[in-house]
Amino acid sequence: MRLAFSTLGVPGMPLPQVLRLAADHGFHGVELRTHPEEPVHTGLSPAQRATVAEEFEATGIRPLALAGYPRVAAPGEDGPVLDKTRELLHLARDLGAPFVRVFPGGGDAAPEEADAAAVRRLTALAPSAEDAGVRLLLETHDSHLTGAAVARVLEAVGHDSVGALWDTLHTWRGGEEPEATYDALGPYLGYVQVKDAASADDLTPLPLGDGTLPLTEVIEQLSRAGQEADCWLCWEYEKRWYPSVPGIDPLLPGAADHLRRLLAASA
Repeated sequence: MRLAFSTLGVPGMPLPQVLRLAADHGFHGVELRTHPEEPVHTGLSPAQRATVAEEFEATGIRPLALAGYPRVAAPGEDGPVLDKTRELLHLARDLGAPFVRVFPGGGDAAPEEADAAAVRRLTALAPSAEDAGVRLLLETHDSHLTGAAVARVLEAVGHDSVGALWDTLHTWRGGEEPEATYDALGPYLGYVQVKDAASADDLTPLPLGDGTLPLTEVIEQLSRAGQEADCWLCWEYEKRWYPSVPGIDPLLPGAADHLRRLLAASA
């Protein structure tokens, strides 16, 4: 399995510095939070996009995914959701990123209404994703915390260019065991976000291994399923939302070592 980290842990950090951190600590890729306040966003010009792609190419680090914020199950008109997601797909194509992340965001809508909105929009977006050579991933998050909830939507969409992002924090919060999550998401899995926290009631990010998430079980499940070669593990340390926690920079070596120990133990 290959290792990545998210730029949520280094908010606003210039891309060359992010890439140096990844290379120095043995990470193979970077998940890019795609927001106007970040160095990489959909407002970049063609020349700026080419520069970003060249910076990745020069370091050998992969732009794993664009972490976007469209909410495909949210109430409201389809147009803005579709437009924003297509902008992300075009940016991913230009940067050479294989994945774009979207949220469910169903809010207070009834589950069947949220599912229907997500299915309708993802079905409409699937041809754009296929044309861009990018896979659109629905994250286990908010209204669809579990693998079972996300799989309901993806089964109805039924397109190879639309898959799942397994956020281990949220499936754990949803009470779903790793084996059950993988059983639901295995046919659709893009990559896996790993995190750690003290409890489901205290989601303050912790260094990997210092909390209570079942990361050993997650990696053992991926190994049993034969995901050693194809799967990415991406550490999402959400400093952007928790400014009082330590910076990610000094934690990267320990995170990489911890994941490698878990991988070696599961081999």
